[in-house]
Amino acid sequence: MIRTARKARVSRFAVPLLLVPALALVAAGCGSDDDETTAAPPAATTAAAEPHTITVFAAASLTETFTELGRQFEAGHPGTTVEFSFAASSALAQQINSGAPADVFASASTKNMTEVVDAGNAADPKTFATNSLEIAVPKDNPARIDDLADLASPDVKVALCEAQVPCGVAATTVLEKAGLRVTPVTFGQDVKAVLTTVGLGEVDAGLVYQTDVASAEDRVTGIEIPADVNARTSYPVATVSESQEAETAKEFVEFVLSDEGAAVLTEAGFGPPA
Repeated sequence: MIRTARKARVSRFAVPLLLVPALALVAAGCGSDDDETTAAPPAATTAAAEPHTITVFAAASLTETFTELGRQFEAGHPGTTVEFSFAASSALAQQINSGAPADVFASASTKNMTEVVDAGNAADPKTFATNSLEIAVPKDNPARIDDLADLASPDVKVALCEAQVPCGVAATTVLEKAGLRVTPVTFGQDVKAVLTTVGLGEVDAGLVYQTDVASAEDRVTGIEIPADVNARTSYPVATVSESQEAETAKEFVEFVLSDEGAAVLTEAGFGPPA
């Protein structure tokens, strides 16, 4: 533009009529610069597109539902990635209290959440769902199991969750309330491990959550446990205190607690918060 202005001044005596077009070109050039400045994206838009990744530690029984919730959350938050670590709530609580990097903790037990809160690694947990147990048997039910009492037979191979795992605690409660003595042939480290053992036909039955039976209906059949002896567990969720993505973690927890989150959980067979 500086060179264009000099040419205009040199030419104004020799060819006066060229002055107006030259000035017009200069003006047009300046106008173009202004337009480009106006069209530049605002800083807020650029910041909103910055990538965020949160890690969610969630109970194994939440695998299918939280995977779907994560997909929906990502769709509503472009640039955000939700990564999951699914395992027994007792194991996840221990990992968080040992310093494992996590942003959100969703437990299948208030006990395990309390352990994390008491250690100062989470605060203000909210219950978002409940669940109850069901008997899972292989699709063809080779042991011909009809009810809970059949699990006490020495001829029936039963799988339970390990005693410290929430589904193991619930199974112990159910059997005690029913007055049954059952000797498992194997223990699973989480509810999905028990479900897999049943689906493969390695055992005749297993005690798992109702939602797990529903998620594997192509491999197992569910047999209801009477309500008066059944056990219900509550699922609390909270952000982890040392989260490096605290704001995004908070938004994910709010999404789990929202009507949209409740719809996904209800469809999977979870009960409402108690």
